[in-house]
Amino acid sequence: MTNNQKKMTFDVVATRTDAHGSIARTKSAEIMLDTDLAGRTDAFNPAELLLAALSACMIKGIERVTPILKFDLRAVEVKVHGIRQDVPPGMESVEYEIIVDTDEPDRRLELLHDNVRKYGTVFNTVAPGTELKGIMRRRTE
Repeated sequence: MTNNQKKMTFDVVATRTDAHGSIARTKSAEIMLDTDLAGRTDAFNPAELLLAALSACMIKGIERVTPILKFDLRAVEVKVHGIRQDVPPGMESVEYEIIVDTDEPDRRLELLHDNVRKYGTVFNTVAPGTELKGIMRRRTE
């Protein structure tokens, strides 16, 4: 059986600007990268970019399935915490908390969380090599 569906492709070009940083570009967007060995506070370092990509993946997944599920929400916030191991270098574990402002019942919140875990491209790329765990909860004021 062959899959005739066209596969999605993505292209990013990163360029070193100087010893303190680089710029990554895709489409008509760009983001400053912290590639300074001393670190810098005004740009994302590679590990933070990975966590940001994971967060964006979760939010995009929520945006994708809410119309299908007819899930009503007002806001979403994702908090991600990663722990790096030194040998071999890599993310040892990533914990996340997805906070959804909604009046939907708990079972629907869990259904939304299941969809995030099942269909996220970055989520499913990170999960096999990292202890990835988290919760989705309702925003409480």
